[in-house]
Amino acid sequence: MQERRRILRLRRAESSRLSHPGSSGDDASSKDVIWQNYSVRTDLALEAQTLVSQRTGQEVPGVISEKEETRYATVTRVQVMTAEGERILGKPRGNYTTIDSKYLRSRSKEIDEELARIFAREFLRLAPIPENATVLVAGLGNWQATPDALGPRTVEYLTVTRHLHSFVPQELRGGMRAVCAISPGVLGLTGIETGEIIRGVVSNVRPDLVVVVDALASMSTQRLGSTIQMGDTGISPGSGVGNKRMGINRESLGVPVIAIGVPTVVAAETIAMDAMDFIERQQGRGGQQFNETQQAMARRNYLAQMLSPYFGSLVVTPKEVDDLVEDAAEVLAAGLNAALHPSIDWDKILTYLS
Repeated sequence: MQERRRILRLRRAESSRLSHPGSSGDDASSKDVIWQNYSVRTDLALEAQTLVSQRTGQEVPGVISEKEETRYATVTRVQVMTAEGERILGKPRGNYTTIDSKYLRSRSKEIDEELARIFAREFLRLAPIPENATVLVAGLGNWQATPDALGPRTVEYLTVTRHLHSFVPQELRGGMRAVCAISPGVLGLTGIETGEIIRGVVSNVRPDLVVVVDALASMSTQRLGSTIQMGDTGISPGSGVGNKRMGINRESLGVPVIAIGVPTVVAAETIAMDAMDFIERQQGRGGQQFNETQQAMARRNYLAQMLSPYFGSLVVTPKEVDDLVEDAAEVLAAGLNAALHPSIDWDKILTYLS
């Protein structure tokens, strides 16, 4: 009995440690990631680019971006083009699209439909797929931990058709692609690397595209539940909170991978640093006494000592995170359904989600 209890405790601890939000393509070594000198973790390429540009006063070399304003959202497309840009941002070369909208939590059918349309359009920009393609959608994360349940919840709303597709004549398929889905869980629950599970499924299903959906970490509380990022460089589950696992990308799977995520957590260290920055700005000191980079690194070292050994990896999520995850999952699923099944009308898509 005691041995069984010990195993259960270890399993819970491992599940808690490993069921962290993922990071879209965070593969650069920490000593080379320049934006990390200024602050703490973020999975968003846009945040990393903005931070470096603000602190250095110049554009990040090898990185270009464009912005589009719509009625309910701001769409920013960031392209990392060179090894230098990759090193500075800590993001692999590729394309990252961010959809920012304070209306993502509005629970309005009209707004949700518009955001899903924008999502579908941007998704197809990153992954133009033929009509006869087979697509595998993987909902990453721990369904037992609400802030990490975005992937599994999105998969629940997805319209899966692969099991029926081969039995329906081409002329009767109505523009619906062969879509299958999986929620592989996390290493602490299964004892198997998430990437290994997906690679095994890919080797049997042989999809033309893999889509992974996961919760992310942001460096701004304003982005929680109100920002969607998608990129064509894959994902490293857990690296957003310092626990990087096996990468899920084209190199590891042999097929294109689109990573989609919504921030649900912020590191406690980030909130503390933001508070210290605010105090310094209010006192009018800014960067007058010290080099700004040295100042940021000194604050970070101080906070690391103050928060250790128990709270150094503490992440914070809002109390209404269950609503945030549910709202985001519905919009992501609606957008994916529209992109993967182009002939489904919007009334049916939204009905499937109700």
